[in-house]
Amino acid sequence: MILWYPLDVKQITQRDASPPAEMPEYETLERRVLVVGAGAAGARTAIELVDRDVDPADVLVIGKRDHGDAHTTWARGGINGALGTRDPEDSPSIHAADTLNEGHHVNDPSKVETVTERMPGLLRELDSWGMDFSRTDDGRIDQRYFGAQSFRRTAFAGDYTGEALMETLVERARALEIPYRENLFVSSLLVEDGRVRGAVGTDLETGEFVVIEADVVVLSAGGYTSLYRRHSSRDDENTGDGPALAFLAGGTLADMEFVQFHPTGMVGARYGEEWDGRLVTEAVRGEGGRLFNANGERFMERYSPDQMELDARDVVARAIGSEIAAGRGTDHGGVFLDISHRDRSLVETRLPRMVERFETLGVDLAETPVEVSPTAHYGMGGVVVDDDGETDVDGLYAIGETMAGVHGANRLGGNSLAETIAYGAVTGEAIAERLNEGTDSQPQSGLYTIDALAEAHLGALEALATHEGTHDPEALLDELRELLWTHAGILRDGAGITAGRNALETIRRKAADLSVGSTTDRSFEFALNLGFGLVVADAILRSAEMRTESRGAHVRTDHPESDPSQRHNVVVRSDGVGEMSLSTDPVGTPSEAVRDALEAGYTLDYHQLE
Repeated sequence: MILWYPLDVKQITQRDASPPAEMPEYETLERRVLVVGAGAAGARTAIELVDRDVDPADVLVIGKRDHGDAHTTWARGGINGALGTRDPEDSPSIHAADTLNEGHHVNDPSKVETVTERMPGLLRELDSWGMDFSRTDDGRIDQRYFGAQSFRRTAFAGDYTGEALMETLVERARALEIPYRENLFVSSLLVEDGRVRGAVGTDLETGEFVVIEADVVVLSAGGYTSLYRRHSSRDDENTGDGPALAFLAGGTLADMEFVQFHPTGMVGARYGEEWDGRLVTEAVRGEGGRLFNANGERFMERYSPDQMELDARDVVARAIGSEIAAGRGTDHGGVFLDISHRDRSLVETRLPRMVERFETLGVDLAETPVEVSPTAHYGMGGVVVDDDGETDVDGLYAIGETMAGVHGANRLGGNSLAETIAYGAVTGEAIAERLNEGTDSQPQSGLYTIDALAEAHLGALEALATHEGTHDPEALLDELRELLWTHAGILRDGAGITAGRNALETIRRKAADLSVGSTTDRSFEFALNLGFGLVVADAILRSAEMRTESRGAHVRTDHPESDPSQRHNVVVRSDGVGEMSLSTDPVGTPSEAVRDALEAGYTLDYHQLE
C-alpha cells in the first residue's frame, strides 16, 4: 500500500487508539497558532497576529527551507494596488473588474474585492516598513503597466519585487520576535470531530519527527505547478503540499483545472536545462518588450492587435504555443522576446535582475532578443475558504496560492503577491479576534490525545523511511510531471485527459513499492512530495475532465468555446473513504461599484509604449 496517501485523519480518530508495539521517537510542541509555510502569506499572517496582541510565543511559523528562502522571492514583476501614482483615475473597483475579466468571471467576487480594497493601504504599510519600492521623481511608489490591466497599478522594486517584499517581511517578523522553525516538512494534519488539532512533520536536517499541537493551523504552503515538466519554480516547492494536506484533512478544493502557463519561460535547449522554464518576468513586456517569431514577425498583431504583448497571460501563452506548433518557432523551440528598442538605462534600471541573469549566460538583454516559451507558473485552484480564509475544517485556514477563489480561470499578473499580503492581513486579523475572545482553546475532553491522533501517521512515516522497494520516488515524480504536461497542459482534450487518468493509476501502483532512504535522505522528501502530487494530479485531471468548455487557462480543443452554462466552480470533496467526489458551485455577484466598473469597460492603451 501507499503508506501516506490514503492516511485519512478522520479514520484515525475512529480507530483503537492503543499504540503499536514500538513507536518512533518524536519531539512535541504546543502553540496556539501554527503557520505552515513561511513565504509572504505566512509571514504576513504572523505579523498581523502579533500586531493584534497575540503573544509571539503562542505562534510558530515553519518552512521547508531556510528562513527567507521562500518561493515569494521568485516573483519578479510587481504587486498590484490602485494607488493611482501614474493614473489617478484608477480605483479598487476597476482593479476588481480587471481581475474578474481576467478570471473569466468564475472568481469569488467577495474575495476579489477584499484584495483590491485592502491593497492601497497595505502597499503604503509596506512602504512604512522600509520596502525598497522603485519611485517616481517626486518620491512616490512608482507603478508600471502589466498585462490585461486598465491602468498602471503594479508597484515594483525593479524586477526583484518578491525578493524585496520577503526581506521586508522577514525583518518585520524578526523585530516582533516571531518564532520560526526551518527545514520542517509537514506531512499530515491532525483532525478530531471536524476540528484541526495540530500537525505532524519531519525535521529534514535531523530526521526527527515532530508533533505540533495547535488551536489554529494556517496553510500558506504554496501551489502545485512544480508538478509539471516545465515550470517556473524550484523542483522542491509548489508540489501541492497545501491543497493535499487540506483535502486529506477533510477540506474542499476548487478550480484545480485552471493552471496558468506564463508566456515567457526560458528555453532550456538554448540556455541549459537548469534554466528550463525559469521565468522571464512579465515586467519585460510591461516595459515595452516585443515578441517575434523565427520569421521576424511581431505575431501578437494576429492574436491581439489592441493589447499586443500586454494581453492576458492565457492569450499570450496560447499565441506563443500556436506559433511554435505552426513551425514558426526558433530552432530551440521558442520565440524571441526583444526589448532592445528601449533605452539601455531604462532596461538596466527597471530590469536589473534579468539583465544580470542573462549576462551570466553571455547575453546582453538590452541589445539581444532572448528565447522564451510558455511554462507552468501558477495554480488558480486550491482550498475552498470563507471570507476570513477558514476552510471546512474548524480552525484550519488556507491563504496565498494554497487557497482558491481570487483568480478564477486565469490570474491577473501582479495579483499573486497582492493576494498573499491582503489575505495574510485578513486571516491574521480573524484569528487574532478568535483567540483574543478566549473561546478557542482546545477541548479538554477530546476522545484522543494529540499523541494518539499522531501515532498512525508516525508509524507510516517510520515504515516509509528506509523502505526497500523497486521504484525511485524522484523518477516517479518526473513521470508525474511529464504526465500532467502531456495530458493536462496548455491544450487538452477528453481522450488525452482519460489517458492521463489511466497513466496516473499506473504511477500510483508503482508508488506502493518505493525505494526510500532515511528521513534525512532526499528520497524521503521526494516520496512525501509524490504522495501530495498524486492527490493534486488526480484533482486536476478529474476537474479538467468535468469542465467540457474552454475558459481562461483551461483550453479543451474538443470544446473550444466557452459555455455560459458552465460559469461555475468545479469543487472536489472527499467521499469519506479517500475517494474524490466532484460537483459544481455557483459563482457570486460583484458589488454595484464593481458592476459599474465592468460596464464602463476600461482598457489599457498599450500603444502609449510604442
